[in-house]
Amino acid sequence: MLFPPTLRQLMQQLERLPGIGTRSAQRLALYLLRRPEEEIVRLAESLVQARQRTRLCQRCFFLSEDDLCEICRDPSRDADTICVVADPRDVVAIERLEQYRGLYHVLHGLISPAEGVQPEDLKIGELVERVRTERPREVILATPANVEGDATALYIARLLKPMGVRVTRIAYGMPVGGELDYADAATLGYALSGRQEL
Repeated sequence: MLFPPTLRQLMQQLERLPGIGTRSAQRLALYLLRRPEEEIVRLAESLVQARQRTRLCQRCFFLSEDDLCEICRDPSRDADTICVVADPRDVVAIERLEQYRGLYHVLHGLISPAEGVQPEDLKIGELVERVRTERPREVILATPANVEGDATALYIARLLKPMGVRVTRIAYGMPVGGELDYADAATLGYALSGRQEL
């Protein structure tokens, strides 16, 4: 490769980002080189600050700069309902609907024995404890409609149902293998309103 070593190193780091291949990494690196130095410094500072300041909410495990995220701190939210999602992006996708006013619980992944992800690797134990202490009326399982999402939802449902909580699962409108983050608002809204009890 004809690029200088420092530029190659930048390209290699960019290529490690999800969705960025070799050509995209080259385009991004060359674009960044043409930007004013102050802009690059601001970008680098933003990356460092986001990494240093962002942590997990102690209650729901969404992203926050404080002990509790904005949603958990909001007294107008319906504490009788907890929506369980796999990833922080799923919280953002549901919040865009402006239809759901309950709380969340982020698992940070899905059960996947093939990838070595076991229930204890996720925030499932914390969810069980949370349901035990907070006593919500309903837990909505909003995991993706794929093998891992279904397995995770069934596992959680088996743990929670004996506790007397209503356990539902979003069902309608989401295609099999579909990710919440990619669903349009109408489809996701229909899936949420058409949830089924497990």
